[in-house]
Amino acid sequence: MSAEVAVLGAGMHPWGKWGRSFVEYGRTAARAALADAGLGWADVGSIVGADTVRSGYPGYVAGATFARALGWQGARVTSVYAACASGAQAIGAARAQILAGLADVVLVVGADAAPKGFFAPAGGERPDDPDWLRFRVLGATNPAYFALYARRRMAVHGDTLEDFAQVKVKNAAAGRLNPHARYRKAVTADEVAASAVVADPLRLLDICATSDGGAALVLTSMDFARSRGVADPVRIRAVSTVTPTYPRTVLDLPDIATDSTTAADAAAGSFRSSIARAAYEEAGLGPQDLSLAEVYDLSTALELEWYEDIGLCAEGEGAKLVREGATALGGRIPVNTSGGLASFGEAVPAQAIAQVCELTWQLRGTAGERQVPGARAGITANQGLFGHGSAVVAVR
Repeated sequence: MSAEVAVLGAGMHPWGKWGRSFVEYGRTAARAALADAGLGWADVGSIVGADTVRSGYPGYVAGATFARALGWQGARVTSVYAACASGAQAIGAARAQILAGLADVVLVVGADAAPKGFFAPAGGERPDDPDWLRFRVLGATNPAYFALYARRRMAVHGDTLEDFAQVKVKNAAAGRLNPHARYRKAVTADEVAASAVVADPLRLLDICATSDGGAALVLTSMDFARSRGVADPVRIRAVSTVTPTYPRTVLDLPDIATDSTTAADAAAGSFRSSIARAAYEEAGLGPQDLSLAEVYDLSTALELEWYEDIGLCAEGEGAKLVREGATALGGRIPVNTSGGLASFGEAVPAQAIAQVCELTWQLRGTAGERQVPGARAGITANQGLFGHGSAVVAVR
């Protein structure tokens, strides 16, 4: 049996700080995706919602919340949470339902209404929660970890502040062309350098914001797509949701210590590289087959690390790709043609879905000025807290 499912519809609510309910953003994105697919809400057999933890109980049961907002019609419902990987987990659940024959048409929706400033832990006293501990024991916000990663790259690989700045310059140039992006203005390296230091060595423009936004996909069986006259749809060929391998020897958010290697040797390669490797193995593709990639640029330095983790270059050579212009629009292997988190900010449960929306538009050839000529295959990659890996491979 084919493991592929078709992407018939993709839709988004623009990212920003709108001050409204996440439900509105998700409903708007869902309706846009359904219209893109040429389907109605009544045609949907299942809805999968990516949860948000910032909007009370409706956010914890996002699938049902979005179903109610669209109008109860009896569809099967699923709600999933995996921090930043929530959207990819939702895509994986939808794909599994289609391949299992439980539904021909599944609507996947994620949306968030993010707070001002950086994310903080949920309220309450939880001394057994590593996410709570890293704030209360170390005072370590997310940017503190991003800065540690950046310093490590500078020490181990010789990356420079200019290298980091060029990632922002590249992504801002793409985001300027994206009508769904929050930030649509070109940025210079000098402007990055002049922005306030948040966590040394990273400046404000090196770090993604927190945003409101929503994204949705309509996934169907291949037979259903053909029955609607879509002979060559964009297809999801792989969804990777792997966990790390013990022992972990590089500090990762939200942990405050690494594992001991006394009893077991460290695994070859990083956790993030294993996420992409599993996706490639399932899809029967390799990095050499990619036309583009969307990666989780929580910071400019982290984007460079993702280049290496998804196999675009050897370890330590990520900065070289940026210097050469290889990952820019018009380059050999464009990365974050959407503009990335640098241009969107982070709407946690929507972001991995938005990444697949961008792949969909690129593989259809409808991405406008951002279009990668002849795009045939792409990968998305991100990582959620507590070992939630995620990557999606889409082809046409």
